[in-house]
Amino acid sequence: MTGPTGERTALVVVDVQNDFCTGPTALARFGGDPTVLDAAVTGTVRAVAAARARDVEVVFVRFTGDPEHQGAAWRSRDHDLGKRPKCLEGSWGAEFHRVAPAPGERVFTKRARFDAFLGEGFEEHLGARGVGHLVFAGVYADVCVDTTARTAFQKGFHVTVLTDCTTALHLPYDEVLRFMRVVYGARTTTASDPAAWTAPALGPEEVPCIRPRA
Repeated sequence: MTGPTGERTALVVVDVQNDFCTGPTALARFGGDPTVLDAAVTGTVRAVAAARARDVEVVFVRFTGDPEHQGAAWRSRDHDLGKRPKCLEGSWGAEFHRVAPAPGERVFTKRARFDAFLGEGFEEHLGARGVGHLVFAGVYADVCVDTTARTAFQKGFHVTVLTDCTTALHLPYDEVLRFMRVVYGARTTTASDPAAWTAPALGPEEVPCIRPRA
């Protein structure tokens, strides 16, 4: 779908996988009300259906945490904090939860990385498709969603975060959203908002030039 600025929109579904969304590993790590996490997943399922109905491209991002892909700092952190690897390649924990790519939809893997732009082929695919506006759903708003949105903004992408399709892991959710609005100019809204699915109408060339008074 092409937005008013001539930039295509893509829905980026981030890490909606068993080890992050369901089962003992996910629930022990989340620590909060499990209904909040389930609501984010439910919202993501609806967002994927809405994007497909609007002919908006859906791109899936998945995480694998196999030790052979971890850097020294990652391994040191896990050792110090007693963290166990999650979403091991080929495991149940790495499988998508309640939502899955349709035929033809692309999947990009982050191997012990938070940022989808560090996954092979992600940025190149967006460029080839003429995508300039990324709509984010999935987990977690203060980890992989934020990290990818931060890079997206710095690379010139418009950013929208669907507030009914994600939640935070470590930080207060409202503060995470406020930070992304202030720092990345992110639009934060729900999947039911029609404006979520098009790029912002105001492009850089349309920003009025305010000249200082003589």
